[in-house]
Amino acid sequence: MILDLHDIISTADKSMEVSVLPEKEFFVSAAGSFPISSKKPFLLRLFNDDNKRLRITGSTEVELTIPCDRCLEEVKVPVAIHIEREAELSDGVLVPDPDEETDTFLQGEQLDVDRLIDDEILVNWPTKVLCREDCKGICPKCGQNLNQRDCGCDRQVLDPRMAKFQDVFKEYKEV
Repeated sequence: MILDLHDIISTADKSMEVSVLPEKEFFVSAAGSFPISSKKPFLLRLFNDDNKRLRITGSTEVELTIPCDRCLEEVKVPVAIHIEREAELSDGVLVPDPDEETDTFLQGEQLDVDRLIDDEILVNWPTKVLCREDCKGICPKCGQNLNQRDCGCDRQVLDPRMAKFQDVFKEYKEV
């Protein structure tokens, strides 16, 4: 969703509150495309601080469907979004800051709300997604989800430097 900021940028000390529902159905990143299964209205506050700074604040929550890192089952993960951004103004015109990455969501006098939310989802991305703490994952040999049932494969991983000892133990086991 694109918001026109002309009125707020051109008037000193003007503030505006907008409630918008994010339009995106998927969050797309280098890691893949993830469905947004639930989204709440986004309360966005804009404030022109004496024609010097445009302050953007807001909060919302979205729920993404992300595969479990161990078993690949889909997990609904809530992501809280809290935004506090600023952009420099000069005589009622947005001034791009080369050190800031505001150019991803601010273009001219327009604010791309979906891009702003995407940036925050990326920053708040969970480091590890598990369907449950004791997730057993999948069998590396046959691919069976070990949370559903045991496959019976021999999953013992031995250090190749100790392979000779395994042969010796097998030999004595038979006796």
